Amino acid sequence: MYNFLQLVRNENMKIYRRIGTWIMFAIILVIVVVVSILSKVFDDNGTGSLWSVMNNIESFTYLLITIFTVVVSAESVAGEFSSGTIKLLLIRPWSRSKILLSKYIALLQFALTLSIVMLISSFVLNLVLFGYGDAKTANEALGVANNSGPFSYMLQVYVLDYIGLIMIVTLSFMLSTLFRSGGLAIGLSMFIYFFGIIASGLLSMLDYAWVDYLLFLHLNLKQYLGSEEITHNLTMGFSLSVLVGYYLLFVAITWYVFNRRDVAT
Repeated sequence: MYNFLQLVRNENMKIYRRIGTWIMFAIILVIVVVVSILSKVFDDNGTGSLWSVMNNIESFTYLLITIFTVVVSAESVAGEFSSGTIKLLLIRPWSRSKILLSKYIALLQFALTLSIVMLISSFVLNLVLFGYGDAKTANEALGVANNSGPFSYMLQVYVLDYIGLIMIVTLSFMLSTLFRSGGLAIGLSMFIYFFGIIASGLLSMLDYAWVDYLLFLHLNLKQYLGSEEITHNLTMGFSLSVLVGYYLLFVAITWYVFNRRDVAT
């Protein structure tokens, strides 16, 4: 177990020793600070609140976090093949499965860390700027359909968005395993992500049963927390079941390809 934790630590070091990683964190913090301050400055009628600003920041910054994690995930394995360092990993006394799992865990930790940084920074800063506020008013502003308080609601939003983030990380990680070029893996991951969102949005208007099984139709799990209309009358349980199916498929392909791949060339 200790050796495996060292593997995970090694993969984390690879991620965090890149200047690009720290630029990603800086961008997230800058966005949180700028949006929070501008929301306070232009709140002339005093209707702004901690929760509404947090919700706006989360909606926008989540897209950036997804892009950042796609870039890091797609480079994870493909980058090792591009640089030739994969051979140095495989000659060590660890199985391929452990090496792959350590990379995957490090990527999930990276995605989680970005999300936590966004949550804590936006909560603390806007708490200072706007105060905690009235729970009932906040629930009405957020469109909370249940009786949970605004803090509980925001935690649910972050958790559900992180589940979607796990799916995107797993998809990008699979593509990183399939291709030897880090640039190709990143480009293809970004194309699939944005094309999938657009295509799913268009296809969701069609009244066909197979549309309900499109991956990108189920990534926005936080839609089940609000009062807006649910696409195709889907349920949280059905969406989670579809995501589990795709998750198992992505993981199976990733492990199979990586364990079968020839690294002699």
